[in-house]
Order: sequence, then C-alpha cells, then structure tokens
Amino acid sequence: MLNSLFIVWRESIEAMLVIGVLYAWLKRNDHSGSDMRALWIGVGAGLGLAVALGWAILAVQNELAGEALEWFQTAMLFIAAALIVQMVWWMQKHGREMKQSLEREVTRAAARFGMIGIAAIAALAIAREGAETVIFLYGMQLEEQHGVVVAIGAGAGMILAALTAWTVNRGLRYLDYRQFFRVSGFLLLLFAVALLATGTDRMIGMGWLPPMIDPFWDTSTLIEDGSTSGILLSAFTGYRARPSLMLVAVYVAY
Repeated sequence: MLNSLFIVWRESIEAMLVIGVLYAWLKRNDHSGSDMRALWIGVGAGLGLAVALGWAILAVQNELAGEALEWFQTAMLFIAAALIVQMVWWMQKHGREMKQSLEREVTRAAARFGMIGIAAIAALAIAREGAETVIFLYGMQLEEQHGVVVAIGAGAGMILAALTAWTVNRGLRYLDYRQFFRVSGFLLLLFAVALLATGTDRMIGMGWLPPMIDPFWDTSTLIEDGSTSGILLSAFTGYRARPSLMLVAVYVAY
C-alpha cells in the first residue's frame, strides 16, 4: 500500500504543479473566464483519457488467457519499470525548465487555437501524468499485491497530494520541490527495480529466461521473503532471499 500511496502522491503533486503553472499564466495574462473554463475542461479531458487507458488495459486483460495473458502482464511490468526510469531521467534533465516550457507551449497554443489550444495543452499534460499512474498501479497489482490494498493506497496518495498542495498554497512554503523530486525520483527508481524483479521472475517461471543458478545465494536466515520486513523490501526494492543468478544479473545491469 505504501508504494502505491507514494507514487500517486508524487504523480498528483506533479499534475497539480502543471495545473498551477497554467492557471498562473492565465491569471497573469488577464485572460477571460472562458480561457479558465478551457483549462478545467482540459484537466477533465486528461483525467478522462487516463481512466480510458485503465479501462482499456483491463479490457485487454479480460480478453486474454493462458500464455497470452502471461506475456501481456509481464510486458506491462517491464513497461511500467521503463516508464519510471524515463520519467525520473526526464525530470532530472528538464525539471528546472518545466515551468518555462509549459508557458511557451500554452502561449503558442492560445495564439493559434484559442480556447481549444489551452484545453489541449492541459489535457495532454494531465493525461501523461494520469497514464503513467495507471500503468504504475497496474504493475504494482501484478506484484502479487491485493487490488483493494493498491486502491486504498492510491486514494490515500491523492488525499495527501491535495493536502500538500493546500498547505503550500496557504503560504506554508516549506516544500522544496527540487529536493522533493530528487528524493522521490530515487525512491521511484527502487520501485522500478521491484517491478523489474517481478517481471524477471515471471519470465524465469515460464521458461522464457534461464535461471542459470537458482538460488545464487540464500539470506532467508536474515530476512525471509514472507516476513514483514521481507515483504516491505520486496515491494520497495525487489528483494529476494533466494535470487537466481539471472535475477542478480538483471539487478547489476539495472
């Protein structure tokens, strides 16, 4: 639950920052109320696109069975891990320029397409954050985590993000966004390797990858997989008490 809470909290804060940048730009440029409505229409459309993606993923899953379902779910685990790495990499390179980049895009879009351009910029930005969140949560649910637990964590993350945005907006500006994204990015990279470990285990279990040596070591006397600490380490770092050499090699490569 903690990892889904953290990811939704982090992604929601990023989405709220995007909305805040666009809202401030519209206020600063004295745009009409119709432009503000376009912003919120775009936000709603972006959320709708993210929900549609979640529905599509579940619809595809329900149509598959056997090995095809295993392939689909395993592919989603690797896609989720790759998206996390890409997102952290992008934020590290472009995070400082995100505000200026968004303002340039919305300036061009408003000049060329008016309300439709403003709504489209908002929709695409929110849809990206929402789509990433949907894929991350689906991947976590595949890590043998109960769907209800993941949903509770996601709901708590949204509430926490709203409270965070409210406190910052009220003037309690103790949140250093640069430091926040640096620390959260590091934690996200740990979540990514947990998804990668689950996907690798699935491929070994189905015979798509050779285990080579299994187990390569055994630390179950220190931390057993089924213990509370073992479950937490597995969810956050992909820990295995008895990893195969193939899994260790994937870790090293990552």
